[in-house]
Amino acid sequence: MKQSDIIKQLTDKELTRQLFFSQLLLLSLGLVLSFLLFDEMGDWFDYISWSIADMGFYGLLPGLLIVCVDWLLMAIFPKKYYDDGGINDRIFRNRSIKGIFGLTVTVAVAEELLFRGVIQTEFGYMAASVIFALIHVRYLHKPVLLVSVLLISFYVGYLFMLTENIMVTIVAHFTIDFVQGVFIRLQKVRWGDNGEPDQ
Repeated sequence: MKQSDIIKQLTDKELTRQLFFSQLLLLSLGLVLSFLLFDEMGDWFDYISWSIADMGFYGLLPGLLIVCVDWLLMAIFPKKYYDDGGINDRIFRNRSIKGIFGLTVTVAVAEELLFRGVIQTEFGYMAASVIFALIHVRYLHKPVLLVSVLLISFYVGYLFMLTENIMVTIVAHFTIDFVQGVFIRLQKVRWGDNGEPDQ
């Protein structure tokens, strides 16, 4: 059974539970690997800086740029090339803005701590970027989506290499997911569940 079919069978509550559980697993994996691979757990502090300027310039702005490029590509390519089986739509369309915020913060923190904070610092830029793209299995049979997520992964990895600040990549990742999630939610409000304008 395809991932999209499984997700469609879940209630909103079950879907939320599964999403947070998967992120808890990634976060736990990141913490276990950092315990095994880092000389000491205090190494995390070498990669955390709360610089507002860096988070804005290297996190928020690139995140918004990626979203704009993504929207441009969606306008250029036929819809079938960007169709992920309705998974993102299912995840975000019935969620409140507050719920989207909570979910996307959780995803950004869990995934960036694992992929940039542990994998990239220990195994390098290429390994982290490729593995990050590969966990998005639903894109493997969608070349445009796969190339898109690969490029985003390499770009976010490059931002980490440039700044050595995990907060930058968390902000970039969060910005991309949050803006896209809100856009999907607002489309549902405007057009209804069937893609038709609400009367």
